[in-house]
Amino acid sequence: ITPFRNGKVDEDALIKIIRKQIENNVDGIVPCGTTGESPTLTHEEHNRVIEISVNIAAKKIKVIAGTGSNSTQEAVMMTNYAKNVGADACLVVSPYYNKPSMAGVYEHFKAINNCNLPIILYNIPGRSVINIPDNHIAKMAEDFHNLVGIKDATGDLQRIANLRLLIKKEFSYLSGEDGTAVGFNAMGGNGVISVTSNIAPKLCKDLQDACRENNFKKALEIQDNLTQLHDAMFCETNPIPVKYAASILKLCSSEIRLPLVEPSLDSKNKISNQMKRAGLI
Repeated sequence: ITPFRNGKVDEDALIKIIRKQIENNVDGIVPCGTTGESPTLTHEEHNRVIEISVNIAAKKIKVIAGTGSNSTQEAVMMTNYAKNVGADACLVVSPYYNKPSMAGVYEHFKAINNCNLPIILYNIPGRSVINIPDNHIAKMAEDFHNLVGIKDATGDLQRIANLRLLIKKEFSYLSGEDGTAVGFNAMGGNGVISVTSNIAPKLCKDLQDACRENNFKKALEIQDNLTQLHDAMFCETNPIPVKYAASILKLCSSEIRLPLVEPSLDSKNKISNQMKRAGLI
């Protein structure tokens, strides 16, 4: 998440949030993704958040900078900035709203590939409108040496099985949905880019560690504890609930930028109740 105070990025709170992730041994952070309210950050704010993230992470954890845009030129500019300040990789969403053809998507990622920063392709048709077919993802993975992984938020676990057969190089498969993290890993995934980890990093990390150890019994026990919390984090549009949850933990204020607004009273109650049930408060 990107914390705000009085309309500005709250840099002190951002540092606190990143340090909490480091203290709980997460593998990496993703500044300026959807959860970080990237659509309503100015270019200057976007760059500053990435710079702070890299500086505080200090190579203890990976920083995968959100640099996607539906403007190829803008995505290239942001990716170059992330590379120059020391990000480890970039997360690039498929172009949204303008609905390019697959030929256009190919050229978009080709241009970003030339920035020479490892790319995680973000496929989220629920927000971007386009769903990149498996064969097109495999073709780009073959042609673009910097395309090293995918964050898939379709919820379709069969996709990872298909992609593992189609993609012939080492490739990271990351779930874009907290609720499918265990199943995704069981199908061959390598992890999750998590919303819930903003407030429950230890639980989310423990779940991933259990999967890596092939201890799916333990992973499912943790999943059982997290499932209703995950649901609460999506009781309204992300990142509205997780921002409010972070405010309960005093990580930051619940301030969110228009057109998003704070959660309803019913949602606030649901969020706090599930945080209590999960042992966070």
